[in-house]
Amino acid sequence: MDILSNVLWYDSPAENWNEALPVGNGRIGGMVFGRPSEELIQMNEDSIWSGGFRNRNNPKAYDNLEKIRDLVRRGKTSEAEELCLDAFVGTNENQRHYQPMGDLHIKQDGAETISSYKRSLDLRTAVCLTEWRSGGVLYKRSVFVSYPDQVMIVRASASEKGKISLTAWFDGKDDDYDKNQAYNRDTIIFTMSDGIPYAAAVSCASKGGKAFTDANRIKVENADEAMIAVACQTAYRTGNYENLAVDQARTALRRTADALEIRHINDYKRLYDRCELSLCDNSGGNSSLPTNERLEKLRIRELDNKLTEMYFNFSRYLMISGSREGTLPLNLQGIWNKDMWPAWGCKFTVNINTEMNYWGAEIQNLSECHAPLFDHIERMRENGRVTAWEMYRCRGTVCHHNTDIWGDTAPQDKWLPGTLWQTSLAWLCTHIYEHYLFTGDREFLTNKYDTLRETAEFFIDFLIDDGKGRAVTSPSVSPENTYITADGAKGTICQGPSMDSQILYFLFTAVINSSAIVDDSAKLPDNDEFIKKIRELRSRLPKPEIGKYGQIMEWAEDYDEFEPGHRHISQLFALHPSDQISRRHTPELAEAAKATLIRRLTHGGGHTGWSRAWIINMWARLHEKERVNENINALLAHSTSANMLDMHPPFQIDGNFGGGAGIAEAILQSHSGELHILPAVPDEWESGSIRGIKARGGFELNISWRNGKAESVSILSNNGELCRVVGSGIKVSCDGKNVPADDNGDTVCFETEAGKTYSLIF
Repeated sequence: MDILSNVLWYDSPAENWNEALPVGNGRIGGMVFGRPSEELIQMNEDSIWSGGFRNRNNPKAYDNLEKIRDLVRRGKTSEAEELCLDAFVGTNENQRHYQPMGDLHIKQDGAETISSYKRSLDLRTAVCLTEWRSGGVLYKRSVFVSYPDQVMIVRASASEKGKISLTAWFDGKDDDYDKNQAYNRDTIIFTMSDGIPYAAAVSCASKGGKAFTDANRIKVENADEAMIAVACQTAYRTGNYENLAVDQARTALRRTADALEIRHINDYKRLYDRCELSLCDNSGGNSSLPTNERLEKLRIRELDNKLTEMYFNFSRYLMISGSREGTLPLNLQGIWNKDMWPAWGCKFTVNINTEMNYWGAEIQNLSECHAPLFDHIERMRENGRVTAWEMYRCRGTVCHHNTDIWGDTAPQDKWLPGTLWQTSLAWLCTHIYEHYLFTGDREFLTNKYDTLRETAEFFIDFLIDDGKGRAVTSPSVSPENTYITADGAKGTICQGPSMDSQILYFLFTAVINSSAIVDDSAKLPDNDEFIKKIRELRSRLPKPEIGKYGQIMEWAEDYDEFEPGHRHISQLFALHPSDQISRRHTPELAEAAKATLIRRLTHGGGHTGWSRAWIINMWARLHEKERVNENINALLAHSTSANMLDMHPPFQIDGNFGGGAGIAEAILQSHSGELHILPAVPDEWESGSIRGIKARGGFELNISWRNGKAESVSILSNNGELCRVVGSGIKVSCDGKNVPADDNGDTVCFETEAGKTYSLIF
């Protein structure tokens, strides 16, 4: 693997959080500042939140539902919105919010005069390294978070014996903690009972010299090498969190530092090494510079394909480091948050941000990392049933535009453009179906079919007729936009916004298709009637329409936007992540989607990192290769911090995942039941290759190209499905023999056998 695209490195310590480097194991995260004499590692654990579950469903909602619908129907928007602010906000406006675990400090000798400083994050090993010279001695400090051992390890070493002396301690949480003291001679304990109670244990060991605790400090004196292990457990997962944290930290130190690192790297590489992207180097030497300098060069339009390649790799690194089986899903900042009161509560914002976090999971060959999202959907179901009935008297389950660690489904905030939106769980459930499409895991789909069905069931009861025979949501919003009516009034509450209909079309299709796939044992007695009703409702959903600017209409009426450059482009859900609009199958709508994007961008759109990332994916779906490159460079130049993390601003991790997914979409697309190879590869990526990229249908591809044309393509069929490739005149072989293929002029179709690899000859 190319070091230029797999190692972030810098020649000075981090001055602030946006320069620090992230490490994690899905549950425990840290931001490493790389300071030689006074190291700071800001730490998180995924289940440290501000408190427990509370019922926030507004008991006034249902009694006012028909009143609001009538007001919306009659165009009395301001009156409808005033009533919404009274009857449809949570009885407490806010759900619980994410909080930091605390700070690990390490004060180390041997940094009086420093030379040859370097800090780095190796994406190939998930190890962060700080190294420097002082007094002729080379010092190294490595940090990683082990998934197998569930601890953070800090390892300090020197080129000469007896040179490691340090003091370490743990603090933070605004001094609002219970214990911060020695547990025994090699471990200190830090506990907190406010919010979700937890304990952090810090243990130490040394080679040579001595290591011991001193009050609430760990001290190492004159050692050849020192190792610190940090463990954390919370009351969210266990009642014995203090003892378990201590046991994990102390147990880890029974292994050598080398053994712990090998276990960590082997586990990590099992996921990271599945996929590899290589792009030609067009940087003119800039790719050998420190990462922050490469970003600065890009800001003055000095191109760097290897930086794009690194961004793709970094998105995979963050997925593996932030979302593992058994953990909570990625929130607005993943597991990297420094604030007691973070922006937007650092919750799961589910009107795009949480969904975007997982756009790359399947195509980047990290399906296991998708699992925490599915687990959280199940946490939401029971709460969603209560919300559905208490607020709407509907069956099924529902969630509004945010949720938290407890799966809270009641409306969040008191903010008209976003609060009253009922389609988030429907969107989340499309991830269940997408996981099946990529993996072919029928058992998984069978287990999740009832979740899909129950989510759709809410809308059987909730949808109303709009007077034109169409089934629409009401009241709702188009996240998070505001429209202007013909008489100049502003409004947000509406009926039948385009995104709702597009999401429901995707969900209903997933339910219908899944019903035909899953075992009979998963079906309920009334399933046939249920599917008939879903089909009927799907046929009555409003279709995407073209408005007066040649754009896809965002609302049922062709309103102007109050902010034409709004960060949300909700009406293009049908283009991406859905496939209701495509260049091949709906060319007129595709042109309207293009006009929508141009209108947004002309008016300043893409000004947040995640919005720019979505735009990359949409341009890729439209096969606009140079616009893909232009927006990738804009994402890197204007929405990426020195540490490569996405800036909303402030930091939000969704842009990293959306951007990584967009790079993959430029190379391979597999929606609409067909593979499109190199649909939007920019001219700047003149030559390159990718290994291990995944496609729907259970296919795994290796692709190389030159002069923008495919040179070598191999397709591993994991499930033995029919393979349909866009193109003509393509020859197919397997095991050195030609494979019969139907050439339909614009697609080539051939049967596959599970476990076999097929080569395409163009």
